[in-house]
Amino acid sequence: MYPLNSVTDIWENVLHQLRGSLSETTISTWFDELRIVDIRGNTCYLHCASDFKRGYLESLFLNNIKAALRDIFSTDFEVKILDDAGLLEFQGGAAPKRQSDRFTYAEFTFRNFVVGPSNKLAHAASMAVAEHPAQNYNPLLIYGDSGLGKTHLLYAIANVIRQNDPAAKIVYIKGDEFINEFVELVRANRGSEFRAKYREADLLLVDDVQFVAGKEQVQNEFFHTFNTLYESGRQIVLTSDRPPSEMTLLDDRLRTRFEWGLLADVTPPDFETRLAIVKNKAALLGMDLPDKIAVMIAQKVTANVRQLEGTVNKVLAYKELLDKETDEATVARAMQDILKGSNEYIPTPEGILSYVSRYYQLEESVVKGQQRVRAAVEARQIAMYLIRVMTNLSQDNIGQLFGNRDHSTVIHSIRQVEQKMKKDPAFAEMVKELKTNITSRH
Repeated sequence: MYPLNSVTDIWENVLHQLRGSLSETTISTWFDELRIVDIRGNTCYLHCASDFKRGYLESLFLNNIKAALRDIFSTDFEVKILDDAGLLEFQGGAAPKRQSDRFTYAEFTFRNFVVGPSNKLAHAASMAVAEHPAQNYNPLLIYGDSGLGKTHLLYAIANVIRQNDPAAKIVYIKGDEFINEFVELVRANRGSEFRAKYREADLLLVDDVQFVAGKEQVQNEFFHTFNTLYESGRQIVLTSDRPPSEMTLLDDRLRTRFEWGLLADVTPPDFETRLAIVKNKAALLGMDLPDKIAVMIAQKVTANVRQLEGTVNKVLAYKELLDKETDEATVARAMQDILKGSNEYIPTPEGILSYVSRYYQLEESVVKGQQRVRAAVEARQIAMYLIRVMTNLSQDNIGQLFGNRDHSTVIHSIRQVEQKMKKDPAFAEMVKELKTNITSRH
């Protein structure tokens, strides 16, 4: 029994209690960055700098911590896990303006990025950019399907630059978020605030830049932002699901600039790389994964890195939370869950409506409403068409979503889109790109 004369001793006692129900591997993996801050009243305040581990602790182990405190004090406690900003505020300081906490994630580094033939160029180029920003490849555009490690490389670049220059202004944004932010701030007459945020960055990271294609005002804004950063010697790194040459709705002037630096593709990993990824992920989680199980996962899960890592996470959850052995049956169940979740993804009708509305820079109420202006009619018809072909929603239910229209109106709208796609290749390509982008958001 540990003496209870300080909060540190209390936390040591909590860990002692937890070892009765959790394995030493779990304690060392998930609790290593967790520190006690104070106990005030019946609330225990803890601190964890890693967003990733804090989220995992809150979702899986909060009840274990509460139970340990109850055993020690014979009363119920609330537990709050603070991030860095929350800790400073708790201690009486002003919460700092967070540059980008996502770049403190320990798991997004070059050290734990598994390199193979499928990503060797992208990895090498990213490292060169991180060590010598704006000197080697500017811009660097990494392209490939979802879940192959593009975002990991973005974060790894930012981590190195933050380490080398703590004062560096790093701005990360997803392409669709860039559009939303632009529209909202321009409507609020705060365009100068938007421009200052992006044009004063030392490092601009844009994930899924393909979303800006086809939107005239957004592309114009991005063009000037790109020029400002490039001409002032700041680094730009972009990711997309395809090379610029295949972004048919992208302005030629942007396409040219995207190709100024280096285009690096990432493709699905080969078996050896997949096996290395599985073993690396298991090691990071402190998990002793038998070789035959690692091989089984690498052979069966072939689409992307995200599914491989998700399978290992699932296996660990079965082992730690359900006390399941790491055998072939458990792994098969984990793979089934991961692959089913990926392959059966269906966007929601509301999500499609929301994306089409933002694409046309219209309020959803306008797209769903009765206005007959050309943009509203076109957006309405395309949204109905995409909802019909991308979801299981019936024509009657689509009509209800759009202001209780009858199914004949929905049929007419769908036929209008189909006929125009046959006659107008540019329109057909736009609809195709909308569909691709909506799917990519998963």
